[in-house]
Amino acid sequence: MSQTSLNGSLDKSGKQGSALSLLLLSVVLIGALVGSFSLSDSTRAYFFLWFLAGFAALGVLAVFLYAIGVLQLAGRSARNDLTKLVSDGSQEAIVVTDSESRVIYANAAYLTLCGTSSVDAVRPVERLFTGASDVSEAVYRLAQSARERKASIEELRMAPALASASPVAWYRVRVRPIERAGRYETVWTIADVTQDRKGEEGAVQELQNAVNFLDHAPAGFFSADRDGRVVYMNATLSGWLDFDIADPISNGMTLRQISPAGAALLEALSGGSGQVRTEIFDIDLRKRGGQPLPVRLFHRVSYGHDGVPGPSRTIVLNRSQGAETSDAHAAEVRFARFFHNTPMAIATVTQAGNIIETNAAFARLMGDTLRKDDGEPASISQGLSEKDGSVLLEIIRKVAAGEGDADPIDITLAQGQRSARAFVTPVRDRQKGEDAAILYFLETTEQRALQEQFTQAQKMQAVGQLAGGVAHDFNNVLTAIIGYSDLLLNSHRPTDPSFQDIMQIRQNANRAASLVRQLLAFSRRQTLRPQVMHLNDSVSDVQMLLKRLIGEKIELDIRYGRDIWPIKADVNQFEQVVVNLAVNAKDAMPDGGRITLRTSNVTAEQIKAYGYKGLAAEDSVLLEVEDSGTGMSAEVLEKIFEPFFTTKDIGKGTGLGLSMVFGIIKQSGGYIFCDSVVGKGTIFRIFLPRHRPTEEEMAPVKVEEAKAPAPDHTGQGTILLVEDEEAVRAFGARALRSRGYTVLEAASGIEALDHVDDHGDEIALIVSDVVMPEMDGPTLFTELRKQGRVYPFIFASGYAEDAFKRNLPEAEQEAFIFLPKPYSLKQLVEAVKQAKD
Repeated sequence: MSQTSLNGSLDKSGKQGSALSLLLLSVVLIGALVGSFSLSDSTRAYFFLWFLAGFAALGVLAVFLYAIGVLQLAGRSARNDLTKLVSDGSQEAIVVTDSESRVIYANAAYLTLCGTSSVDAVRPVERLFTGASDVSEAVYRLAQSARERKASIEELRMAPALASASPVAWYRVRVRPIERAGRYETVWTIADVTQDRKGEEGAVQELQNAVNFLDHAPAGFFSADRDGRVVYMNATLSGWLDFDIADPISNGMTLRQISPAGAALLEALSGGSGQVRTEIFDIDLRKRGGQPLPVRLFHRVSYGHDGVPGPSRTIVLNRSQGAETSDAHAAEVRFARFFHNTPMAIATVTQAGNIIETNAAFARLMGDTLRKDDGEPASISQGLSEKDGSVLLEIIRKVAAGEGDADPIDITLAQGQRSARAFVTPVRDRQKGEDAAILYFLETTEQRALQEQFTQAQKMQAVGQLAGGVAHDFNNVLTAIIGYSDLLLNSHRPTDPSFQDIMQIRQNANRAASLVRQLLAFSRRQTLRPQVMHLNDSVSDVQMLLKRLIGEKIELDIRYGRDIWPIKADVNQFEQVVVNLAVNAKDAMPDGGRITLRTSNVTAEQIKAYGYKGLAAEDSVLLEVEDSGTGMSAEVLEKIFEPFFTTKDIGKGTGLGLSMVFGIIKQSGGYIFCDSVVGKGTIFRIFLPRHRPTEEEMAPVKVEEAKAPAPDHTGQGTILLVEDEEAVRAFGARALRSRGYTVLEAASGIEALDHVDDHGDEIALIVSDVVMPEMDGPTLFTELRKQGRVYPFIFASGYAEDAFKRNLPEAEQEAFIFLPKPYSLKQLVEAVKQAKD
């Protein structure tokens, strides 16, 4: 049974009466009355009495229950229910459907949408909203949510409107499930939001009109955020710069891309809390093709309460030729372009040093050091070191007061690593309180760095030449000491009392030879035998030696890189580098710690990220040796590769260890750098260029049976011994004669040529020093080849083999044996035996 309320709503949700129940109740009452006639009169009287009493008690109970609200009349309760009254009078249309999509409740607003008050004409939402495909799709999604017992919401645009003469209307439709008496029903709510949408469309249209007006204004406009990203640019400015209007925003364009000078000037601005600043700049913008566009900027930016700038609002006026054609305008434009594009940093300051105006180069040079949160003018002293700032302020005061011209001074900027040369000139026609002086800064950071590098290189070269010369002379002395020691040992038995003394002399001479090798390594004049090697293999080979050297208190952590590229270096010398660095790291950790060795490949692109000056950008293999020791100060770090410099106690270090490391790495074509922090540790980084092996180097090496050295070192024949050092020459001649050779002695190359002229056919071998007065060894070698005289040659030298090999013709570079000094008697006779055979 349906009900229609006073306000016109439709309700089929009330509980309906049952005719069967009424019939059963009637049958029971009639049966009770008919049965009473079968009783006796007295019994019948009692029956009627109790029957009426029972009905009276039920009546009193019903009245009592109704009075306390437990019993209600169904129809009146439903009609007077507060919730239903609210629903019936709601401005939003509400309809409730059962699981079969039958309408069981609809308020007056929904009946109005349906355009009917008839019960049979009420349609569910699916049939009410029909028409366009987007409407049907939205209603279908809502119905699907209802079937899945989910809440959902959609907005529909109906043309024409429902039950209205309006050409179009917007409706917000909500659906949500409810559970009642074990049954799920669906509540649909429809709200008319036409007025809201019309207001939004109007606002959007007004905004579009404003954007169109701004886009087609005769002036350019852009807005940039605090990081310099362009967040808006109008069509006029995009057209001037030859950009598509969406490019600056979609591509994340920054001010530096369209104007490096302008970006520097704008980034240098600062303001106080809540301050609004407007500045005017004459600069060049950069078009898509790189052509300059002279403009004037009216730049406005607001600062928040924390002093952080918000997005800018910047008007751009085109000042290119043709926009204005007056001579004054053209001159102003030219001056602005020169002023902001000059590489020299220029600023005007007051007598107190407060900055009034700067060009773009000055803003770039000083960076953020001149920003102030309170918006007050910055002082030039803020951007300089404390010492240079006070000196420059005094010069400005004197120049502004007319006390004479000032000479240029070299200053250090507040950033610490940058420097400049400052020029100060007075403003002759200034008014009181205005600019008093003009500053010109020419950055000298790179020049100073190059000068320091050149000075250091000169010093190291001079020390290297000295070390190399000393090493050469020492090698001659040590050759004589070791040689005569060998001669003495040959004439003494091990049981002789003097045998051990001679051995001590020889051992100490060998120790001295080791120090000389370190000097030669530093001066890059020692002989290296480079070969293709893998860094991981070399580090692995010295791992056990390193553990013994550093002791148990220090942990050794080796981290091998994967697929390490091959390099070309002297294996023995490189292992000496690793050992030396590890021992230095151990000495920096007296209480224990950790030494970490890492190997890795570094591409040319990755090389740049390290930021080391002078490091070539090429594929390299990197070895890092890091310790957790005491670290080094900046002063010590500058001198660690200098020879004889050491921080160790007297007697505990020669100061040649790192010098040797530096020389070996440089001679191998690599680079070594050191970073250290006091109290945290030190890390050495060695970069060695990647070697790409040839086919011959990649071919497998044939293993040959090792030949046992010939025990017989005696021989026959005439040997020409050329040596300018008398002691070395005497030792060599005596040693060779003791082995059966005939020896001709010469103190120089000129004297050797005389012996060749006299005994040319008799000479079987020439043993020559490299560095000699009048004529050196390589010149002697070349001169004999010119004469057509080809002899086996042994070159002996305290310098590296490469030091003289470059002076020989390439075809002759394998026609000799090299004997490095100092050499022993055995090494000399073995080299002679090898050359003659």
